[in-house]
Amino acid sequence: MPAQNVWMEKRLDAIEQALAASLPEGELAPTRLHEGMRHAVLGGGKRVRALLCLAAAEALAGNAAAALKAACALELMHAYSLVHDDMPSMDNDVLRRGKPTVHVAFGEATALLVGDGLQALAFELLSSITHEGVASNQALAAVSTLARAVGPAGMVGGQAIDLAIAGSAQPADTPCSLETLQAMHRMKTGALLQAAVELGLCCGPDTGARDASAPQLRRFAAAIGLAFQIVDDVLDVEADSATLGKTAGKDRAMAKPTYVSLLGLNEARRRALALHREALQSLEELGSLQPPSLPQALPPRSRALLSSPPTSSASPLPPALQPLAQLADLIVHRKS
Repeated sequence: MPAQNVWMEKRLDAIEQALAASLPEGELAPTRLHEGMRHAVLGGGKRVRALLCLAAAEALAGNAAAALKAACALELMHAYSLVHDDMPSMDNDVLRRGKPTVHVAFGEATALLVGDGLQALAFELLSSITHEGVASNQALAAVSTLARAVGPAGMVGGQAIDLAIAGSAQPADTPCSLETLQAMHRMKTGALLQAAVELGLCCGPDTGARDASAPQLRRFAAAIGLAFQIVDDVLDVEADSATLGKTAGKDRAMAKPTYVSLLGLNEARRRALALHREALQSLEELGSLQPPSLPQALPPRSRALLSSPPTSSASPLPPALQPLAQLADLIVHRKS
């Protein structure tokens, strides 16, 4: 198995075990709430946000135990957003990660409480990184970062824009603009992906190397966060429900504006590829700084996007940055 796949498999195993341990046991009262929380979180998901957090922290030789807690907090928060997003008053979806959505399996009232519980648990878990030796000011920064990412200036605000567009019944000759769509998805999807990298920074050592690395890592996160949504829009058109683990073609059926509906399939792919290159270039810039925490460079590696011709890094990346590059590849290669 390639070294990069070994890195991902080991981290995924650690994330799954930590998530299971962080959730209340299903047998504990109130059992229906706890069973719903475990249903929402366990047994599926790519764990991209958690992996980004771990990779960012490791790039700076950060606190591994704290980063794992932060990674799990991100996944709990993401799961909460999916539970509420799937409800009849929102996207009204019945399938998530190949399973019935929480409101289908447990009822709407319980689904609301499941989402609320997961959000609260995420903040409780994240605040506990001080128990792993993270300074109080860094832990406070992490909590504040996550709160902004999921609040009115982030995920919730983006969802509100999405609902307003979907409910506006705009005439065909006045479609949602690309600028509005991009702003919406930077908030709705991109903000939590960017927070994943920020939380990794918060778990890094309180040194000049962390501060010097922040601008490049933030540019990487912004680019890959938007690319994630564009690829989502492409897959909604091209993939089937069994592959996606959720209802395919839902955006088109609901006449929701997407990058594909506004730009066409080929241009949407091209935009994702450009953002992929932008993300990799940010890592190359970071690698060129050669901080002490970044080891010697590895040979260049080729990368591809969906069915596009391979692209390759103009300069080799240090091994400490390879997991981030691998995750950028995963985001744009994925089939689900």
